[in-house]
Amino acid sequence: METSPDTARPLRIAYLMTWFPKLTETFVLDEIRVVERCGAVVEIFPLLRKKGEPVHPEALPLLLRTHFQPLFSFRIVAAHWHYIRRNPHTYSRTLAELLRGSVGSLRCLIGALAFFPKAVLFARQMEHLDIDHIHAHFASNPALSAWIIHRLTGIPYSFTAHGSDLHVDRTLLDEKVRAAAFAVTVSSYNREVMVGACGEPMRGKIHVVRSGVDVAALQPKTDWCKDGPLEILCVASLGEVKGHTYLVDACRILAKRGIDFRCHLVGEGPLRPRITRQIAAAALTGRFQIHGGLARPQVERRLRQADLFVLPSVPTPEGRREGIPVALMEAMACALPVVASDLSGIPELVEHNVCGQLVPPRDSIGLANAIKRYHDNPRLREAMGQAARKKVVDRFDLKKSAGRLVEHFEHHAAAGIGKESRCESP
Repeated sequence: METSPDTARPLRIAYLMTWFPKLTETFVLDEIRVVERCGAVVEIFPLLRKKGEPVHPEALPLLLRTHFQPLFSFRIVAAHWHYIRRNPHTYSRTLAELLRGSVGSLRCLIGALAFFPKAVLFARQMEHLDIDHIHAHFASNPALSAWIIHRLTGIPYSFTAHGSDLHVDRTLLDEKVRAAAFAVTVSSYNREVMVGACGEPMRGKIHVVRSGVDVAALQPKTDWCKDGPLEILCVASLGEVKGHTYLVDACRILAKRGIDFRCHLVGEGPLRPRITRQIAAAALTGRFQIHGGLARPQVERRLRQADLFVLPSVPTPEGRREGIPVALMEAMACALPVVASDLSGIPELVEHNVCGQLVPPRDSIGLANAIKRYHDNPRLREAMGQAARKKVVDRFDLKKSAGRLVEHFEHHAAAGIGKESRCESP
């Protein structure tokens, strides 16, 4: 049941994130679009502007109303002066607690010093825009900025913790959760990590709202018995946490076993030169194609052409690890069988031998064996792919997950208490 337009205006939500638009963060873009379809008005406040990479077509209209700001400007100075005059005690106490809480982590301290000036300007803009609720994506600098804005304005906030933003550095996490109206994370695994860091009394504030994909827009694969080499696809930024080096090594093993395959890597990142050298050293140059970063239509075309999706994620020495990769959800929604790592929240998406295969991180032989199993049995690929799509449709539908978020927003927003949700939730 919708709220009557005569008695209430649309809910106004501010979304905070580090970068916008960012090619690899389609989940943020898609969530915003669904939240707006639920009847809310969304204002976008990125801490930084991502330039020099392709932009998803769906992001272009949002750019026209995204609040990009430099790290320093006269408007920032004016915003600080406004809050110093209005409530000097709150301003100074917020800054003092921010610096005192960050001093044990160089990463957090740098973020606090870099983004505090801009967060204060965002606070002023959000008051002018009559924002009801702030939602930050990532538990790191975006959640910290939302905390600052809340302290200065009283606007309630929430944040979503994903993967490495939670696992690398949990400085000030307990303060962020305690001050938030609620916190969200994408897996039950992550929730237990957050409860362990923040204390059992915070469990009720931390909700599992899974990231999702637009299952209606991702069409399932149907041609399972085509001739030719096995087409392997990996869509992931070329960074250590994605485990590409183990995929290349698994492909080296497959080539020695006489398996006919081609492997497509979609993504860009700092490890591209290293991965290219490893492919050449293994004499696999003719079997690999690195496509770089691609916009959504090109990624979807690659998904339709693939026989198998592989994502061999690994934990890194600095603590980076996956949450539940959206790229896996997209592949499964296309009814692709998957091979993934038995790591963090991934088993909550990929049930071993039900809708995919899980292997231990850094196990090149295990990866090769899993890929060969699919290669040898097209009917297994079809059965696993169909089960994979069903799992995503049932549990990782973006419309349902975004609808749950809207319900939380409406419940906690200062001007929206008691409004009924306009979206269905599971």
